[in-house]
Order: sequence, then structure tokens, then C-alpha cells
Amino acid sequence: MIARVLVAGMLAGGLVAAGCNQKAPGGATSGGMVPQFKYDKTFPQPLPNQWKLGQVTGVTVDSRDHVWIIHRPGTLKNSEKEATTDSSYGIGQDGGGPFAVCCRPAPPVIEFDQQGRVVQGWGGPSPDGKYEWPTPGEKSPDPAMGTAPYGERGIYVDAQDNVWIGADGPGDGQVLKFSRFGKRLFQFGKHGESKGSNDTANANGAVAFAVDKVANEVYVADGRRNRRVLVLDAYTGVYKRHWGAYGKPPDDATPTPEFQPDPKSPQFGELHGMTMSRDGLLYVADRVNNRIQVFKTDGTFVKEGVVAPGTLGGSAFDIALSADPGQHYAYVVDGMNQQVWILLRDTLETIGSFGYGGHYGGAFDAAWVIATDKSGNIYVGEGWESKRIQRFLYTGMGPAPAPAK
Repeated sequence: MIARVLVAGMLAGGLVAAGCNQKAPGGATSGGMVPQFKYDKTFPQPLPNQWKLGQVTGVTVDSRDHVWIIHRPGTLKNSEKEATTDSSYGIGQDGGGPFAVCCRPAPPVIEFDQQGRVVQGWGGPSPDGKYEWPTPGEKSPDPAMGTAPYGERGIYVDAQDNVWIGADGPGDGQVLKFSRFGKRLFQFGKHGESKGSNDTANANGAVAFAVDKVANEVYVADGRRNRRVLVLDAYTGVYKRHWGAYGKPPDDATPTPEFQPDPKSPQFGELHGMTMSRDGLLYVADRVNNRIQVFKTDGTFVKEGVVAPGTLGGSAFDIALSADPGQHYAYVVDGMNQQVWILLRDTLETIGSFGYGGHYGGAFDAAWVIATDKSGNIYVGEGWESKRIQRFLYTGMGPAPAPAK
């Protein structure tokens, strides 16, 4: 059921250095200067109420410069939420009540201020049946585990403070729109009714969003099982148009093996992220095919670029743009190589990166989603076992990395 919590501030801390820049595998490195970043250990501050995050599958920054995430509470193991779980998962006596003081699942949607303090949290299945909340995956046969990695997926806060939420659980064909405080505004599509990538009434695994406030249109990366960009009226939710790779009609009949990337595939492999530039171009991340494709808002194909082309399992998880007036840089988060790739936006050439694998602060284990704020800082949400959000402070321009030898 919907739960909303308003919370006051907490602790602060220091900064430590982030990982070094690296040359993209198989990519070009240009001369000159590139954006530099440093891991910020003060963000977020400790969560209230013994909350703990599940897999973080969406991050966005609103007009207040507040940071929003969506995560999957159902992916928490019983051993990660002992304040709400009795001992039935194998320790002590069954039915004995909470096993420990810590911890409990946080609400699926959380808003942070710039200091990393929780402002509010809300979300969950509809108490009155008026909307269909994202469907979690099946429970693990191991009672100590959580659910399979499906359910809540993607979040975007538009200029009117409306909150858009995607769903990629089994059968999920819905897109949800809420007010800033969690009031349902409308739902597009229904669970279990998708007819594929050319269906005009349902999505099928919507995972990311961008909103054109001038045209009042919302662009949906309908790409977990469908293979398209879907466009809806942002006020009414009425279908307007859709397109596939290169701006052509999508075709679900063509298989896309996850571990055989094809940067020239005529179909999207798996749309995993999306953003819109200030000059009205739509950038979509085709994870499986290791590429970024760029479109005009009518679906006209503009250009494409390949990121870490040899990556099996996909390199282009999500994309965000730099905060400078011209948005000269694009940042692509890569949950296989555990990097944030830095691209020139006009050419989509990879010119640098930061990040490295690991479980400690500043490292990545499952980097899935990315966003930037007004100061150019980067936020990366992680899934699988990392289950966290991290901030990397923009520190200015510095030398581009030397070519790999």
C-alpha cells in the first residue's frame, strides 16, 4: 500500500578520490580535456527508520535539484530485513517475531535533497485497486533470498513534479504517473495484455522516460521485452506514436541473443536507458547491442555511436548528459565493465571513463542507472547485490587519459 514518510536531516562526511580514467576498449581517445569526478561519501546520508534499499533501478533529478530513486524492496533477502522477518528462514524458532532491530525495506520511491537527506518515501501496491504496481519476480526457492530481479524499473520527475514509473515484472504492460506525493494520476497499459512492440494500448517492460514539456509528450523506453520508443501524451496518457531502431517499425520476430551484440542490428536488442537533450534530441541506450542511438522527436534517426563494442551482455545500460549549457558530454553507465564512459555528445566518441569493480564506496558492482544534477554531479544506482545509490562530484576539466598500451 502507499506509504509516505517525511524525514529530517542526518549526518555528513568527507570525500575520497574516485577511480582513474581509462581508455574505452576498442574506442578512440581524443586529445584535450575531459570532465573529472570524485566519489562523494556523504551521499546519501544514513536512511531513517532502519530502512534498507533493494536493487536501485531508476534515478532522476527534479527541478529542485532533488534526487529521486526507485528500488525493488522485494529483492531484499530475509536476512537483510530482519526487523520485519521472523525466524522462519532457518535460525531459531519459527514465528518468533522480528529477529533483530535492523533492518526493514525502504519505500520503493525515495526523494533526497542535495545534502543526501531523505525528504520523503512512498509507493507500493494500490490499496484500492486503482492502479497496478510493478510485479516483483518469483520468490527464490531459498527462503533466505528475495525475489528475482524484476518489478519496479525506471523513474522520471518532469517539470510539473509528476513522477513517472516503469514496470518490467512478469506480464507488466503498464506505465504509471503519480504526483510528487504519490497520488495516482493515470496508468497507461495493463498487466498481462501486451500484444508486442506494435501494440498501441500497452507497453511491455517500460524501463526509462524523458518528457518534452513543450510538446507535452512523454517518451518511454519500452524495451525490456518490447523493442521500441513509445510516445504518449503526457497529460492524458493517450498513445501518439512509436518507432524501433533507426526510426523504423520494430519487429519482434527477429531474435537478439544477449551475448552476441550487433551494433548494426536493424532492431533494438534491449532499450535500457533514455534521456533528452536541451536541443530536443532523444538519446537511447541499446544495452545488448552496445550502442547509443539518437533521434529527433518525430522518430527520425540522426546518428549512433558504439560503446565498449566487445562487451558481451551489453555495455550501454543508461545515459545522462552533462550540465554545461551546450551539454557537450554524454555519460554512459556500463554494468558489465563497471565504468561510466565519457562521450563527446556531438560525435558519440568515447574520450574517457571512471570507475572500477568492487563493493566499497566509489567502486561499482552492478552499475545500472545514471543521472546528472544542475552542478554536473553524477548519480549512479546499482542493482544485483550492490543495492545502493552513489554520487560523484564534478570537479572540473582535466587531461584526457593516455591511450592504453
